[in-house]
Amino acid sequence: MTVSNSGQGKQKSFVPAILIGISLLYLALVLYIPAANVFAQAFKKGVGPFFSNLTEPNFITAATLTIVLALIAVPLNTVFGLFAAWALTRNTRFRGRAFILSILDLPFSISPVVAGLMIVLLYGRNGWFGPLLEQYDLKIIFAFPGMLLASAFVSMPFVAREVIPVLEELGKDQEEAARTLGAKGFQIFWRVTLPSIRWGLLYGVLLTNARVMGEFGAVSVVSGNIAGDTQTLPLFIEDAYKQYQTEAAFSAAAILALLALVTLVLKEILEKKTGSSKKGAH
Repeated sequence: MTVSNSGQGKQKSFVPAILIGISLLYLALVLYIPAANVFAQAFKKGVGPFFSNLTEPNFITAATLTIVLALIAVPLNTVFGLFAAWALTRNTRFRGRAFILSILDLPFSISPVVAGLMIVLLYGRNGWFGPLLEQYDLKIIFAFPGMLLASAFVSMPFVAREVIPVLEELGKDQEEAARTLGAKGFQIFWRVTLPSIRWGLLYGVLLTNARVMGEFGAVSVVSGNIAGDTQTLPLFIEDAYKQYQTEAAFSAAAILALLALVTLVLKEILEKKTGSSKKGAH
């Protein structure tokens, strides 16, 4: 019996190693090698050509537009996410709560291309609001407002979805204690609630920013992908690659990949901070 058990133990010891090897091989083929190839192609001719590609007018315009979209969409979704999380966690008995949560998750389940088409069908020339917008000479589709709507839509749930679990874990005890001491609603939020949810909030803001700056499908549908006008960094990469400007495409892709790496590092830091803050609350 002893020999049999030791034999089974030896056989089982190989299973984790095999599974880890398969996982690493899969990640290498799908993620690591393609990501490394982006940087290899970007720096193929040296550092000088890489930085010269980053000074082209179309790249600068695309990068500027991407940053402006993030500077507007991220604060909007941060405020919305805070309000939505507060309403859904502090009023748990109202009817329709499950429906609102489902609507909040809609951008996760809808294809970005479909989301862009929805915006076109609403605000396009032949859309529901098209005649009204044309009457007042307002342009949404193939212009910055449409790109902002698309970016805000696809990144809408992140802040709310990160803050809701933190608020539920926090409970209402501290807020009720502050209210009995005479604190007003805004004072309670600013001095009690916000410090307790700050790491979860920052985590949601970080994910929102990454999604806005990396969005392709929805923005591509509503922008028209006009070089030097309505072209963000992801659209610039696709257009440059189609035009056989591979060096410029890979240089811009390297910038977005670096953004993803920074986001990943900050994500890990904020996850640890969020976990430690939850332990402190307990």
